[in-house]
Amino acid sequence: MKLLITRPLPALVVDAARKTFDVTVREDTSVPTGDELRSSLLDYDVVLPTLGDLYSAQVFADVPKPRAKMLANFGVGFNHIDVEAAKAAGIEVTNTPGAVTDATADIAMTLMLMSARRAGEGERLVRSGAWQGWHPTQMLGLHLSSKHVGIIGMGRIGQAIARRCHFGFGMRVSYFNRSAKQMDFPAEQVASLTALAGQVDVLVVAVPGGSTMHLVNADVLKAMQAHAHLINIARGEVVEESALITALQAGEIAGAGLDVYEFEPKVPDALKAMENVTLLPHLGTATLEVRTSMGLMAVENAAAFAHGKALPNPV
Repeated sequence: MKLLITRPLPALVVDAARKTFDVTVREDTSVPTGDELRSSLLDYDVVLPTLGDLYSAQVFADVPKPRAKMLANFGVGFNHIDVEAAKAAGIEVTNTPGAVTDATADIAMTLMLMSARRAGEGERLVRSGAWQGWHPTQMLGLHLSSKHVGIIGMGRIGQAIARRCHFGFGMRVSYFNRSAKQMDFPAEQVASLTALAGQVDVLVVAVPGGSTMHLVNADVLKAMQAHAHLINIARGEVVEESALITALQAGEIAGAGLDVYEFEPKVPDALKAMENVTLLPHLGTATLEVRTSMGLMAVENAAAFAHGKALPNPV
């Protein structure tokens, strides 16, 4: 079977894939074009795509008789794939849950600390040469310990963030989720997202993309307290970016920490211009160990398909 890997992956992942497949690696790190996506369905038996590879309903419609029978997605999120259209075309879809949990939760904590303690602003001050030394009222930020955190989405990643907040920082945890979760520490489910936003010192977005587009909108942002911070490590489109810019410029919230963006990789100049916004280049899973684990999980899904076995992680 022929396998296409749409972006460069760690060598261990490619080597593992070659044990089962005739592998082609697309060495370009940019998002594949529509023509490339259509060709992938015609020329390969299995495709290992990732974030941004937009397998839309139109792409599947343009290839009525695809050779490909599986998309082994590299990543837990799969909102870039129209799963229903894929299945209608006879193509299985899998993802890589679990492998990304701890690394993504760590980035959430990184952004919480950077935003609350003004770390990005402070580093820029030192690098600029304008820092004149310590004084008692220099760059006063928000102390995270014992504060109230609200988490939107209490899946694997949301729970991992909650654990870090509770056990690491003694924070009170509340969350907004479709169903209640049983955890080994106190965590209160709040029925209304705006009610949650109005209670907390830090609001963390940890839901999947897709149907959650603009879940965090102007109403949610207006409900937040003026000293509160918004953190997004989920998908960029979950937060209405224009509304976030308005809220920040109006001083309705104190700051934001973002690892993802609505029109990624485009980041609005308005966000880049604000000192109270921490911006990371989608680092959620960016460790060699995690990316290797993700890749090996995707290959395991693909190999199971090739050998006629049950798929470990179907979506």
